[in-house]
Amino acid sequence: SMHQKPKKVIIRPMKKDITTKDTIKTITQDIAKYILEIEVTEIEFVDKELQRIEKREADIVAHCKVNGIEAILHLEIQNDNDKTMHRRMVRYYNDIKMRFEHLPLFQYVVYIGKPKLKMKHSIVEEHLKFSYNIIDMHTIDCEKFLKMDTPDALVLAILCDFKGRDEKDVITYIITRLQELTKDNTHMRGKYMVILEELSTNRDLEDTVEEIERMLRDMKLEELPSYKLVLERGIERGIERGIERGIERGIERGIERGIERGIERGIINTAIKMISKFKLSIEEVAKELNISIDELKKHLENKQ
Repeated sequence: SMHQKPKKVIIRPMKKDITTKDTIKTITQDIAKYILEIEVTEIEFVDKELQRIEKREADIVAHCKVNGIEAILHLEIQNDNDKTMHRRMVRYYNDIKMRFEHLPLFQYVVYIGKPKLKMKHSIVEEHLKFSYNIIDMHTIDCEKFLKMDTPDALVLAILCDFKGRDEKDVITYIITRLQELTKDNTHMRGKYMVILEELSTNRDLEDTVEEIERMLRDMKLEELPSYKLVLERGIERGIERGIERGIERGIERGIERGIERGIERGIINTAIKMISKFKLSIEEVAKELNISIDELKKHLENKQ
């Protein structure tokens, strides 16, 4: 049906002591910085006086500084191709300008839907020339944000294109890293988890996020399937390679030494993976692999 407005969840009731305003402020600043590539400071949200009779309110309207200049930022997050988007944006433009006649107005639509982007971003008619900015999240690979490895960038990865990666894997990674990065600050962890949940609703991933949160709550890091796999595979492969090398030399001692070296190499490769992929400390890895810290450090130095 044409008239059904797609469900649009930007804000839901927040966890405990984390204020909606604070969270939305962070979301706004993060989207601006990483996705729109502008710097937004001194945010004051323009309250819902901009609601029209149809109750069609804008997602985010902020009176702020954009790259240091006083302005209005109007931001919409779109999950579907709205055929009337250009009309809606010109309507918001007018509503906002009625109140803030003299301030520059920056309008952005961030499109995160699955189908290809088809919305018009301008109107050119005899008496009207109008345009706004559309950011197509399909063009942004989530890898970019995962690599930045900050809580702000990690939560935004959920809006990006997963480029064929398994949703659960990506979300597990995001949550695991968030927990690692905020392990000394529970308030911060709570805040970013709320932001992740918020943003995930825009892509209908909130159930997946909750399911993975539950799974991780009941699990120790070393029980994570991906973690276990890295461990076993690394050691196995090392043993195999050692045996092969040893057999080539054809001497029993070669085989023994080969197996030893293989196990060592397996352990070292595993350690490197654990340190780089799971961001564990050398101490944690040494404990996990049951070798002394000094030995591990020595091996890692040789490896470099």
